[in-house]
Amino acid sequence: MDEQEGKMLTLVARKACFGLPTACPSCLPVYVFLKFTGIPFLFNYNLAYPDSVQIPYVETGECYVAYNNENGGVIDTLKQDGIADLDSGLDAIPEWISMKAMITSWLADAVMYELWMGSDGTSARKIYYSDLPWPISKFLYYKQVTIAKQLLGITKENADQREKEIYRKATKAYEALSARLGEDLYFFESRPTSLDALLLGHVLFTLHALPETSDLRSKLLSHTNLVKSADCFMSNYVNTSNSTSGLQSGDPLSSGSEFQSYQSTSKFGGGSSNWRSNPRSKPKREKTEEEKTFRRRAKYFLVTQLAAVLIFLSLIGGSENVDMELDNDDDGSIYG
Repeated sequence: MDEQEGKMLTLVARKACFGLPTACPSCLPVYVFLKFTGIPFLFNYNLAYPDSVQIPYVETGECYVAYNNENGGVIDTLKQDGIADLDSGLDAIPEWISMKAMITSWLADAVMYELWMGSDGTSARKIYYSDLPWPISKFLYYKQVTIAKQLLGITKENADQREKEIYRKATKAYEALSARLGEDLYFFESRPTSLDALLLGHVLFTLHALPETSDLRSKLLSHTNLVKSADCFMSNYVNTSNSTSGLQSGDPLSSGSEFQSYQSTSKFGGGSSNWRSNPRSKPKREKTEEEKTFRRRAKYFLVTQLAAVLIFLSLIGGSENVDMELDNDDDGSIYG
C-alpha cells in the first residue's frame, strides 16, 4: 500500500441492496456525509458481524478508526478530529440542534420500529442476515426484535400506545423538517451540512428499503420536497444505473475502477473485511497466515452461533416466542 492509500479513508458498511450503496440506516448518513465533503474514500462491506454496533466505521491505513458507537458516532468523530467538518458556524444554532435531535431520536425510533416490529421483517433480514445460515439468521433476528422492544420501551401492555406515539412524533418531525427546508436543497446557507446527510440517509432508507405497505414511508411521501431532495442526491452523487452497488463512476467499487481487498487495521472483531459487491476473479495464490487465521475464526464464529441456536431451540421446544429472555448486551445489538 503506498503512502496515498495509507492516508485515504475507507468506509466499512453493511452491504448494498434495494438499489442503495448501502441499505443500512446507520451507514447511509455516513456515506452521504462523505460524498458531501468531496473527500475521496474507499468503500467496503463487512458481512461477518451483522449485529455489531461498531458498523459503520471509517478507517485509514494508518490505524485511524472512527466507530459508529463511540464519541457520538462516525460523523461527529470525523468532525472532532478535524478530518471532515461541514458544520462550521452552524452546529451551535438552537434550530440546528433541535432539528438534529428530531432526526436522531424521533425518526430513528420510527425506523427501528418499522424494521423490527412494524413489518414482516423482510427488509431487516435482507440487510443484516441474508448471508448467514438460516438457523443463525432466525435466532439473531428474534434476538434483535427483543432488544428493539426494550430500547423503545414496548411491552404487551403498552404496545398500541407506543406505536401511536412513535408515528405521531415521526409525523411531527416530517412536518417541521419539510417546513424548514421549503423549496431549498439544503437547510442552511445553501450548502450541505451533516444535518442534511442525516436526513437524506433516513429519507433514502425509508423510500427504498421499507416496503410499500410501510406506514412511515406513506407519511414521508406526503412531503414532496423531502422526497425531491433525496432524488437530487441520487442524481448528483450516485449512479443509479448501477443498482447493485449504487455507486457513481468515481467510486472505488464502480465498474472500471481499481480496488483491492484490504485487511482491517481496526480492533473491530480482530479480523478482516474482504467482501465487496462485485468481486473480480483473481489468480490463485497461497494464503497468508493472517488469511488462514481469519478463516479459522470465521468457522469458529459459525460453529458457536449454530451451537447457540441448537441449545436455544432445545430450551424453547421450537417455540418462536419473541418475548423470550435474551442477553441485552449493547455490543450485540444493532439500531435502526
